[in-house]
Amino acid sequence: MKPEETVDYNFKVCWHAIARMYNTEAAKSDITTSVGFVLLNINQEAGTPATKIAPLLGLEARSLTRILKSMEEQGLIYKVSDDKDKRLVRIFLTEKGLEKKEFARQTVKRFNHKVREELSQEDLEVFFRVCARIQDMIENKDVF
Repeated sequence: MKPEETVDYNFKVCWHAIARMYNTEAAKSDITTSVGFVLLNINQEAGTPATKIAPLLGLEARSLTRILKSMEEQGLIYKVSDDKDKRLVRIFLTEKGLEKKEFARQTVKRFNHKVREELSQEDLEVFFRVCARIQDMIENKDVF
């Protein structure tokens, strides 16, 4: 079987193309794709517990810690300890963080709009079903 005929090869090549595209756009706003995804997953009203962000993005806690530290140094976020549970730290966006979040949100919207213009709803539904099924197989260890 040729590599281009395997499922994983196609996922990887497609994701890398998307990541390169997002990184090119993110650089225009002096952020990275990873920072953009973190920004998109922070609830500004209630704050987002730091422990909830990593699973949302499929990141290891250590990777998220580095990203959050960088974001704090860039003035994109600030941390607040929870009044009731001092172990819980909530992440909030600064004004600069809110601006970058909006940039990231618009970038994702434009990409999704373009994909939806090019692909039929039926094709997208099949794609989403296939992705969900593969993810389910992996999570339930039905692969090996």
